[in-house]
Amino acid sequence: MATPVMDKAEQISATFPYITVTFRIRRFNPEVSAEATWQDFLVEIDPKERVLDGLHKIKWEQDGSLTFRRSCAHGICGSDAMRINGRNRLACKTLIKDINPGKPITVEPIKGLTVMKDLVVDMEPFFQGYRDVMPFLITTGNEPTRERIQSAEDRERFDDTTKCILCAACTSSCPVFWTDGQYFGPAAIVNAHRFIFDSRDEGGEQRLEILNGNDGVWRCRTIFNCTDVCPRGIAVTKAIQEVKRALITRRI
Repeated sequence: MATPVMDKAEQISATFPYITVTFRIRRFNPEVSAEATWQDFLVEIDPKERVLDGLHKIKWEQDGSLTFRRSCAHGICGSDAMRINGRNRLACKTLIKDINPGKPITVEPIKGLTVMKDLVVDMEPFFQGYRDVMPFLITTGNEPTRERIQSAEDRERFDDTTKCILCAACTSSCPVFWTDGQYFGPAAIVNAHRFIFDSRDEGGEQRLEILNGNDGVWRCRTIFNCTDVCPRGIAVTKAIQEVKRALITRRI
């Protein structure tokens, strides 16, 4: 007996077995209501696709008013940080199959920052904390005529904290930041660490003084939420502890 010939749609379906997933999204539109609500969407999707793909399907095919940030969609820009099933993640790095698609997938904005609409929060307080720690190379004297050479060993000292993509996943997972918006937060401290321990930098003491204040590193309660959620695998809590140690010993 001849084997039936599948059409193009059937071939795609056989190659990519779709499942129906419920996305439960926290919606907020200040022009409509002062209260946030939950809304369910049924999405047919390949379980090997990402949560971001599911959000795209909803926005493009079901409800164009759904609002969220995204840019590179490859885990580099950090734009699409959100709470997925109660945990801070990048939507572009979270696979459907890895978060129990048999149950509703909850998606909500990150905590501790004012929600502007749906999954979009006001990032200005977060970036202000980042700017306040002076995240740039500080040197004195004349501008060099050649690049500032650094040994591999010196570079390794702060290599981990160069990986930060400013997604705010760590900072918005911190209970201290939720309750006190004045706290610099893990991401700002990580970016201060990157320059405090850079052998070419001369602004370490200034940054340490900034982080020695009431809103600095001493507010950290070593809960490890920040380390657990970092999409880049940075040992955030370790970096904060190293800054605390530098403050105590004043050895950079």
